[in-house]
Order: sequence, then C-alpha cells, then structure tokens
Amino acid sequence: MICSTGLLWDRPLMFSRLIEDCGARCEVITPYMLASSFWRGRFVLVIVPTGFANPAYSNLLPALRAANERIQRFVENGGRLLVFGAGCAREDAYDWLPFPVTYSFAYGPRAVQYTRESEYTSLFAEYDLAAVECDGSFPAHGGETLATSASGEALLVGKAVGDGMILVTSIHEYPSREFLKRFSCGERETLF
Repeated sequence: MICSTGLLWDRPLMFSRLIEDCGARCEVITPYMLASSFWRGRFVLVIVPTGFANPAYSNLLPALRAANERIQRFVENGGRLLVFGAGCAREDAYDWLPFPVTYSFAYGPRAVQYTRESEYTSLFAEYDLAAVECDGSFPAHGGETLATSASGEALLVGKAVGDGMILVTSIHEYPSREFLKRFSCGERETLF
C-alpha cells in the first residue's frame, strides 16, 4: 500500500503534519509548481485546502485554472482529489474542475446528514454531526450529494471521473484521521 498526498498551497501548512501523522508522505505543491509545465509529482491524493479562492489567504485559484487539464488527467488516471470550500463569495471558484460546481459562501455550524452510506462520509467521523463548522454549501453541481445540512444544503459532493474520484466539501475542519488514512493510501500513485 502506498500512502502519498500532495497539499496545494502557497507555503507549508500545519495540515501537512496531520497527513504525516496519519501515515502518508506529504508534499506541499505551490502555485508556481502547479502551473509549471515541467514540474511532475506522483500521489494517491491531492488536497486543495479551505480558502483557496480567497486572495487574502492564497494565490492558488489562478494556478488551479492554469492546471485544469493536468488535474483532470490526474483524476482520470486514478488519482483522488479532495477540494474544500473556496472561502469567499465566488460562484466561479470551482470552474477548474471537470464538472460544474456552484458555491455559496456562508460560514457557520451545520447539522450534517448523510444521503446514503459511503466510504467518503468518514470525512466527518470524528466530529459531532449536530454542529460541524462549514463555510458554505453547493447549491448546484454535477456530482452526487453525499452529505447535506438539516435544511438540505449539499456539504459533500462526490464525482467519479475516469478511474479516480473527486470530493468537494465545505467542511471547515480537517478531515478525520480515519478518512485520511484510507483516502491517502492506494495500490499505486498517479502522475500529477
């Protein structure tokens, strides 16, 4: 079993320590690396953290848009992609994904309900489902809703693309250790 994660951000984050504590190798991928045509990495999972579209926190969104074909190829060839909330009121923040996702920014706790049993709902495993901090919801998308708020807002969306999987979530917490241990490990790495 291979455990490797790419964490997209402008600089190192504490998030990488959690990933490593869960048994996966973690490499920070900066926007310059992501947008570069000559940089290549191999990962099971690539994570786009909360706030990626908010220029007050990150310069990642232009690089994601420049690398949209690379990202799609990574997932189609078996890679896994975990994308968090954009962190600002931008409906177009997910236009670099290979399927439509509209985001509505609204920070606050939400009661989480699963729409069906799924290995991906373990993302919430260590949290009190009655009050999970979220930074928004996905009012329109081309994936499958896996978790909602009590009022029906989509909080976790999944979409199989080729041999891989994309998860988009508005949880404003780290994913559970159980989820990271499972989702960042696989039989093989995929070229990114």
